[in-house]
Amino acid sequence: MTEINPSERLNAVLTEEDPTEGLWQLVDCGWADEYLPELPALRLEQDPIHRHKDVLTHTIVVTSQSPPRLRVRLAALFHDVGKPRTRSYEHGGVTFRHHEAVGARMTRKRMPKLGYQKDMTSDVSQLVFLSGRFKRYTEGWNDSAVRRYARDGGALLGDLNDLVRSDCTSRNPRRVAALHGALDDLERRIAELAREEAIKAERPEIDGDRVIAHLGIEPGPVVGQALKFLLELKRAEGDLGESVVLQRLDNWWLEQQK
Repeated sequence: MTEINPSERLNAVLTEEDPTEGLWQLVDCGWADEYLPELPALRLEQDPIHRHKDVLTHTIVVTSQSPPRLRVRLAALFHDVGKPRTRSYEHGGVTFRHHEAVGARMTRKRMPKLGYQKDMTSDVSQLVFLSGRFKRYTEGWNDSAVRRYARDGGALLGDLNDLVRSDCTSRNPRRVAALHGALDDLERRIAELAREEAIKAERPEIDGDRVIAHLGIEPGPVVGQALKFLLELKRAEGDLGESVVLQRLDNWWLEQQK
């Protein structure tokens, strides 16, 4: 009998609507000890933030409440695997400094052994690496920090935000509402900045030098007015081609002479 590829068995569990029972079975039957030892290693690791559960329980809850997309579910499963290696006792408490970076390296090493392809491994590792970035948002991010978060997320930004939203297993409704509200605010700011940048990046079909040469005018405020007209024309009607644009420019210029 042909043995099932480890990634295929894990995928079958992760793509279930609720993978909770299947994940516990992988741990309890010894499969995880053989193929994914980073997972059972979390069982005795107490999380100082999620005091009511160990990190394994927290991980399975996060994975189960994340959207049923394989990439997000895998990132949720791996997002805390770096905690045992980064555990430190400071000021009477436990910390896991830089566990995301360590976990990303562990993820990048483990996933190929499970049978995952390079692209999926790269994406999941990057999500693990970025998974803790949002925690600093409440410290007060300026627009540059928001842009950096969106830029680093890149094509994975939607998955990253879904992972962040899922990584809240608190029993305190106010805490959950606060996290979701902060993430909603971040997503709103990202969208607003993207719109602003798109508007700034817009250009008329011809530039100022072409306007000056075609109308036979000197550089000055009127060139800016002409470019503004041409940009509004492009927004309203799309790309028209240079000949049509120049004709419209001539009509606009005649109106300015009246």
